[in-house]
Amino acid sequence: MSSYPAQLTSLIIGKLQAITIISPASVLISVLSRISVKEVDMDRVAKLASQKAVVIFSKSSCCMCHAIKRLFYEQGVSPAIYELDEDPRGKEMEWALMRLGCNPSVPAVFIGGKFVGSANTIMTLHLNGSLKKLLREAGAIWL
Repeated sequence: MSSYPAQLTSLIIGKLQAITIISPASVLISVLSRISVKEVDMDRVAKLASQKAVVIFSKSSCCMCHAIKRLFYEQGVSPAIYELDEDPRGKEMEWALMRLGCNPSVPAVFIGGKFVGSANTIMTLHLNGSLKKLLREAGAIWL
C-alpha cells in the first residue's frame, strides 16, 4: 500500500476495524461501497423524514411504537409511518437511525423534518405541553 497516499491509507484503515488485505484495490472498493451504502441509507431516512409534517419510523411488533402512533392519532395528527420490519431496506434504515442518535432505533419521530426523539422524548414533550406547540409549528395540527 506504499504507493497510495497516506491519507487514503488512513481512510481505509479508519473505516475498517479489522483489515485483511487481499489487494489494495479490493480494500478500496470494499471501503467505498460501505461508505456509499451508509450515505444512501442516511439520505433515504432524511428524504422520508421530510415528506410529511410528522414521520414515525416504527416496527409492527413494537409496543412502544404502537403507543406513540396512537398518541399522535389521538392528537389529530396523520403521520407518515414506515414499518422497518416490513421494508426490504429496513435493517439498513434502522442502522442509519441509530447513527442519528436514536437509541433504541424505534420509534423514531421526526417533526417538521427534524429528528425529535424516541418514545421517552415524545412522552416528555406530551406531558409538559411542548408537543402540541411543535405539531402546530410543523403544520401537523391547526388548533
